[in-house]
Amino acid sequence: MRSYYRVMLGKKSIYAQECFAGNYIGAHLSISEDLTGKLPEEWRDFNRKYIPIFLTVHPDKSKISAGLACGSLWTISKGIKTGDIVLCPDGEGRYRFAEVIGDYVYQAGSDLPHRRPVRWLNLIVDRATMSESLQNSTGSIGTVSEITKHSEELAKLISASTAPTLLTTDTTVESPSAFAMEMHLEEFLVKNWGHTELGKDYDIFEEDGECVGQQYETDTGPIDILAISKDKKKLLVVELKKGRASDAVVGQISRYMGYVKDELAEEGQTVHGVIIAHDDDPRFRRALSVIPNVEFHRYQVSFKLVKAR
Repeated sequence: MRSYYRVMLGKKSIYAQECFAGNYIGAHLSISEDLTGKLPEEWRDFNRKYIPIFLTVHPDKSKISAGLACGSLWTISKGIKTGDIVLCPDGEGRYRFAEVIGDYVYQAGSDLPHRRPVRWLNLIVDRATMSESLQNSTGSIGTVSEITKHSEELAKLISASTAPTLLTTDTTVESPSAFAMEMHLEEFLVKNWGHTELGKDYDIFEEDGECVGQQYETDTGPIDILAISKDKKKLLVVELKKGRASDAVVGQISRYMGYVKDELAEEGQTVHGVIIAHDDDPRFRRALSVIPNVEFHRYQVSFKLVKAR
């Protein structure tokens, strides 16, 4: 089964037209060596080797920034498979679609030396025609993000079909309606973070002034929100329940926190977690009573109509 990815062609799509004309996608990300024969099957092995190299070039960056950059480079160079589909913004509110048709190629001396050959489809999609959920996923900050969860809508766009639908194939989802609502809640939290209780003590992780802490990739899946305390001493993993079974969510946040502790935390930083759900769940409280540094927060939704005249 093919996968789908959103790939940025340089910051603010500055190299998009070159890539469209040259039939390739690519990246630089401060790794200036040919990676032919150096791309392991697991991105974690790649990161282990190249994060120190990245930090040598950018000693002012954090492990989080380095992990994001190296993970993106591995994904473009190795993780995206031949036959997968990529969506690339053109910098003017539209997206071009392409099928990846070959393996990694290194083009020394170019702006995007780490490349994959692609076949651009005869399809240009305005961002406004996408569902809100797909817009949110394709608009996430970062060089590359996997958007396979929107495969049904993307397949319909490619076949010039309409009426995209929200789809989840997660077998742990108990409530599809809660899943749909809390997908929007994530966007609301990110956009209004400064007005929340969590925003008083934490900032969503940023890189060069841009939010990269939403859907931060790990080796067990993406963290909904990765934040850092204002004094830089704590990292916070925020996970929305999204209609899933309680045990699944507790297990997931534990794995995410373990990853952050092992791979991202700097010396002296501690890792904390927050699970957010609509309903109070005694199963959460029972499980979290023996898991340190994880809190449970409820959200409330208020909706009211006001007569204008």
